[in-house]
Amino acid sequence: MMAIADLSNVLKLFGGSDVSEAHLNELFQEVLLMTLARAANADVSIQHVEVETIQRILKKHTGKEFSSADVRVAAREELYAEATLVKYLRGAQRKLSDTQCSEVVQALAEVFRSDESVSGLEIDFFNNVVDALNVTPAQIAGLVAGDV
Repeated sequence: MMAIADLSNVLKLFGGSDVSEAHLNELFQEVLLMTLARAANADVSIQHVEVETIQRILKKHTGKEFSSADVRVAAREELYAEATLVKYLRGAQRKLSDTQCSEVVQALAEVFRSDESVSGLEIDFFNNVVDALNVTPAQIAGLVAGDV
């Protein structure tokens, strides 16, 4: 499990320091966890199926196991007292690759679809994340230009 509560990558991110490749990978994992966990709470009701979906997605993208407690702790709003999630994501977007930002958004859509109903609050959350990560409609659709 990663140290969620200390938000060490957030401090490095906003501190303006250069971030190593290892730290960029940790940052991606942190962004993914925090965004998906907050997404589960976007409609003020964390569903068990959403937590399971988040755990599966995190395992797929990071190779690491996260407990339901890890996900629920990361969903707590108090973790964002210093910086809102959107501000955090805007800062992270400058360090992450376009592919990583797209992966976060695609995973977010998967979480919202997992409980078979999408609320207006979840749509607003999705749109705010897409805007903060500067992901294009083509990236959301999974369209990537290839070499011809």
